[in-house]
Amino acid sequence: APIAIEWKDARRIKHARSGRPSRVPSQYQGHFSWEKYLKETGAIAAPSSCFRQSLTPPLNEFKAGMKLEAQDPRNTTSTCIATVVGLTGSRLRLRLDGSDNKNDFWRLVDSSEIQPIGNCEKNGGMLQPPLGFRLNASSWPMFLLKTLNGAEMAPSRIFHKEPPAPEQNSFQVGMKLEAVDRKNPHFICPATVGALRGVEVLVTFDGWRGAFDYYCRYDSRDIFPVGWCTLTGDNLQPPGTKGLDLNSRKPRVVPNPVPTSPTSSTPEPDTSTVPLDNATIPNSALQAPTVCVYLNKYGKVGPHLDLRRIQQLPDHFGPGRASSVLQQCVQACVDSAHNQGTVFSCLKSGQGGEVISAYFDQQQHTLTLPTVSSVTYVLRFLEKLCHNLHCDPLFGSQPVARGGLHYDSHTYTAERRTFGDSLTTGPGRGNKRFLLDYNSPLPQKLAKISRHSTDGMLLLLLLSTLVNVPMDLSLCLELSGSGSFRENPRPGGQDPNLWTVEDVMQYIRDIDPVLAPHADLFRKHEIDGKALLLLRSDMMMKYMGLKLGPALKLTFHIDKLKRA
Repeated sequence: APIAIEWKDARRIKHARSGRPSRVPSQYQGHFSWEKYLKETGAIAAPSSCFRQSLTPPLNEFKAGMKLEAQDPRNTTSTCIATVVGLTGSRLRLRLDGSDNKNDFWRLVDSSEIQPIGNCEKNGGMLQPPLGFRLNASSWPMFLLKTLNGAEMAPSRIFHKEPPAPEQNSFQVGMKLEAVDRKNPHFICPATVGALRGVEVLVTFDGWRGAFDYYCRYDSRDIFPVGWCTLTGDNLQPPGTKGLDLNSRKPRVVPNPVPTSPTSSTPEPDTSTVPLDNATIPNSALQAPTVCVYLNKYGKVGPHLDLRRIQQLPDHFGPGRASSVLQQCVQACVDSAHNQGTVFSCLKSGQGGEVISAYFDQQQHTLTLPTVSSVTYVLRFLEKLCHNLHCDPLFGSQPVARGGLHYDSHTYTAERRTFGDSLTTGPGRGNKRFLLDYNSPLPQKLAKISRHSTDGMLLLLLLSTLVNVPMDLSLCLELSGSGSFRENPRPGGQDPNLWTVEDVMQYIRDIDPVLAPHADLFRKHEIDGKALLLLRSDMMMKYMGLKLGPALKLTFHIDKLKRA
């Protein structure tokens, strides 16, 4: 049997921090059956024709880390960049880039409120910063460029057309359905139509005495026919206990929450399984270790893990808080096991860390991981877990190429240095504080492009639907006979990728007297060397306010820098 990993505090937690009771009512322990429940209650299920849902649930082919466009749920006139930070069934957990982790939201994969990157621009719109954008608004264009450069865009083929709405409200009071708990939106629960009000339906959650009920339109995407979760693989929560004291089920997610200091009686927001990136870490947490762990999908997974499930996992976990990334990695092992209890038995609970869960012996089990004190600790923990599962080390600090089966599990000094270079250490780092480190493998079609060339090429390839510019503006300028440009001076002979904002400003002043007055714009928008190489004329005109002439001149010099 696998050996348990020992921790000083072996206290097992009694229930998850969700505010839900620690024990499911006895009649619903194990698998919840709608068939039995409908017989017990004498109720009928609402027909599928009542819902704005596909008869066959859409396939969810998204992966954690993918980028897409989404409506800002708090400002529905704005289209923003969002990242997939979680998946369940046919739903996506999304976070708007540039916002914090308190406003994550869920959307179906066939929602009309999500689109591939480029859709907004194609339809004449502009991507906007989310409500509550954590940086200065003037830095949005550069934040957008840096965020999308090298990111994995969700391909258009995995989006689905939204189904049409039913012609009328055909629900009847007493009908059963499945519904999203809007105060805990990661949960879908059994519910009943409690009342009708024109085009609105009162959703009442079975066994919860009305504390979480809400009205919604009959064509809401938050309500589903009986059996939906079974078809999609979502985990349908069992009904509550009608005699339960209301105070025992406190919400852990409050719409537009007011920040408070968590206490023992106030559950914290559910952020345990969601990564934070450098742009979304609250100021108070900037000193926390930030880590990105890469998955080796090509190693031997041993007797306890399912290779197919491992290969369906994302290529990396993070960047995010070390404790959160550790939780994601361990949970991934649990979810990929032939028997989740096997992985669970390799662990003993710690204190103060994130929570993982596993389903075995016909019930749900939860366990608290230890507090994570360092990046190296994360890697050592995961190495020991893999050892106990009799598989190759599946996690490391560097991306793994196909065929790369093994990590050197003893190079912690090098790993610590690699991770240390990417940590955020506070406001003193200026514009570097918000630079995102995307080291995920390039798409297959870019695999042959040398790493040296990707800074300029990736933006052109990945943002081709966002920015329509001539492929070689420098050629246009040279053909027009413009020969008044100076040779590109390089501050200190440095690689432009290493330039600071001040270096970029000095470069702009030196290359052409006509461009010198625009140098301060580069400080305003926090443009360092890497960002400079990403600029195109349309972006400079659209977001920085430059006129065509200066934008073309700058593009000419930037192209020369990239070719040099």
